[in-house]
Amino acid sequence: MSTTTTTPETAAAPRAPVVKVSVPEHSLASELRAIRIVWRRDLIRFLNDRIRIASALVQPLLFLFVMGSGLEHVTTTHGVSFKTFIYPGILCIAVMFTAMFSAASLVWDREFGFMREMMVAPIRRSSIVIGKCFGGATVASLQGVLMILLAPLVGVPYDLLLILGIFGLQLLLAFTVTAFGVMVGARIKQMQSFFGVMQMIVMPMFFISGALFPAAGLPRWLEILNRIDPLTYAVGPMRSLVFSHLSMSETARQTLDPGITWWGWRVPPLLQAGVVLALGLVMLGVAVWEFTTTE
Repeated sequence: MSTTTTTPETAAAPRAPVVKVSVPEHSLASELRAIRIVWRRDLIRFLNDRIRIASALVQPLLFLFVMGSGLEHVTTTHGVSFKTFIYPGILCIAVMFTAMFSAASLVWDREFGFMREMMVAPIRRSSIVIGKCFGGATVASLQGVLMILLAPLVGVPYDLLLILGIFGLQLLLAFTVTAFGVMVGARIKQMQSFFGVMQMIVMPMFFISGALFPAAGLPRWLEILNRIDPLTYAVGPMRSLVFSHLSMSETARQTLDPGITWWGWRVPPLLQAGVVLALGLVMLGVAVWEFTTTE
């Protein structure tokens, strides 16, 4: 049995001061600050990664200029350049892939431990998800601005209302795609699995959406898939907006921009945009629920 001997020096040694730690109460201001910090982190990471900015433009530019120029002479577009016709769809794909990569950072943070540091913060987990969705939407919309600047190269004139409208639709689509990516990422633990799942879902969505062909006169099976594809309701109003600023015959307008119909009723562009927003909010809610129950 051992005994501990207390010397005068040990007894006289001063004790370390006790540091009191206080955790602030939850408040709206603290949650908004958390959302802003997560949003700002994604924005800083994007602006400091020039390779990411450049690489994200490769695929849209290939579709627009390589495929657009290659198919222009074999595709009937009623006097409208094929590059002009697919330009609204390319505006959507430019933000779609960037938003998908922004959502992937959630899986990256979890895999390398940074997510654990955010989880111990005295904030609601929903604030992390909302900040991530806002950050992805902002980053993807900034990437989309670069594609807007290319408009004169495909015969689309600069117009303030057109630019603002395109940016608003891109922001809406980017938010929805990021929310979808966060919803998927809440259940996936590895980056390879995440990109595999997203590639399997996003690429078919793009090709079925009508970004490369009119949404009328399709085979019945393709028409059904087109109507249930969420991206269709982003490409549709984007095309209507761009075509409203072009000079073309009424026949060409009706053929190239027939609009989206439900059982013979043509869906207004604003309602189509509302469908995209509603889907984004639903997926954001699902992402918050999954994030709360899985982390």
